[in-house]
Amino acid sequence: MTEFGYFLSCEEFGPVELVEQARMAEQAGFQALWISDHFHPWNGEQGQSPFVWSVIGALSQAVSLPVQTAVTCPTVRMHPAIVAQAAATAAVQLGDGRFRLGVGSGEALNEHIMGGPWPSARTRLDMLEEAVQLIRNLFDGNEVSHEGRHYRLENARLYTVPDEPVPIDVSAFGPKALRLASRVGDGLITMRPDAGAVTRFREGGGGAKPVSGGYRVCYGTDRAAAVDTAHRLWPTEQLPGEMGQVLSTPRHFEQVSQLVTKDMVASKVVCGDDADAHAERLRTYAGAGFDRVYVNQIGPDQRGFFDFYRTKVLPQVQEP
Repeated sequence: MTEFGYFLSCEEFGPVELVEQARMAEQAGFQALWISDHFHPWNGEQGQSPFVWSVIGALSQAVSLPVQTAVTCPTVRMHPAIVAQAAATAAVQLGDGRFRLGVGSGEALNEHIMGGPWPSARTRLDMLEEAVQLIRNLFDGNEVSHEGRHYRLENARLYTVPDEPVPIDVSAFGPKALRLASRVGDGLITMRPDAGAVTRFREGGGGAKPVSGGYRVCYGTDRAAAVDTAHRLWPTEQLPGEMGQVLSTPRHFEQVSQLVTKDMVASKVVCGDDADAHAERLRTYAGAGFDRVYVNQIGPDQRGFFDFYRTKVLPQVQEP
């Protein structure tokens, strides 16, 4: 049975707003939370970037839903040992196995700030694999020393750890990343409802491990206004290829986003208040074999969105 969750956007909202959205999500009947992990927003219109680990601490006291980062890059901006400590603490705060760590190879937008070169995709995946193993070793609560290709540790030990190691799901968009996720992940995160990718993950070693995905919508009673809002805030969702991984500043994303038209957004993003269209997008992911689907509302009408999904959309897709 597919679970339906809400995707909290750290690029678009501050920490207090995110916690309130989480409360509304739980009241509306969503079953889990995703939360993005960014240093920069994608553009100035979004305008936020709170530290995700602080927000997760607040979420642990505000709601009873499971939480997952979607996704953390544990390779450049933060050393994998620090990510392991943050994730272990989050898991203890949330309790009852309610935290999963989602990881990916990252974007220059967030990682280049440390001043070093942005590695090639192949190197980033190699770094990610080593980081995942380091994090898992630290979750055991034992002292770890490590001399690897990309990372070193000396006498590192986490003293605050959950009873069970935190599951680590790996984000994948291309075939190489998908093979890595199949090999080392406790689950797969991918944003497109690609049944073929789900099959390749499962047949490549993922087996019955959970597959999660997410996307954005813009609810509103005026569809044209909702399209305008989605185009203003999230044109970056429609950029092709590797732009999302290699552009380094919000200003660069604003420049290339001039190529994204409102018609492009309208054709790709569910906008407006057609409950059947919103429900059908959720079913598309469920039909592609996803175990968990997370939806994010673009723009300020968060309360309207949650009321709409509580009364009109979730009842169509959730089994009684």
